[in-house]
Amino acid sequence: MSFCSFFGGEVFKDHFEPGVYVCAQCGYELFSSRSKYEHSSPWPAFTDTIHEDSVAKRKDRPGALKVSCGKCGNGLGHEFLNDGPKRGQSRF
Repeated sequence: MSFCSFFGGEVFKDHFEPGVYVCAQCGYELFSSRSKYEHSSPWPAFTDTIHEDSVAKRKDRPGALKVSCGKCGNGLGHEFLNDGPKRGQSRF
């Protein structure tokens, strides 16, 4: 499954089959379906990355980090701190 950009392509919000979500640009593994959960956002939501180096993060605004592919730098959106399904969990 490829992870789409924000401007076109399949989004996978309602896709819950087992698998791995990869960067649409380079194919690098980003997220596992095991960390995916239902969220009110229009985008797929994950609690964690598949590998520690799957994504690169940088400060963006209070409560959010900009997230990009850890291999090629393709923009993936944000990590929202303390917005996961459990207290203290992040949402990607």
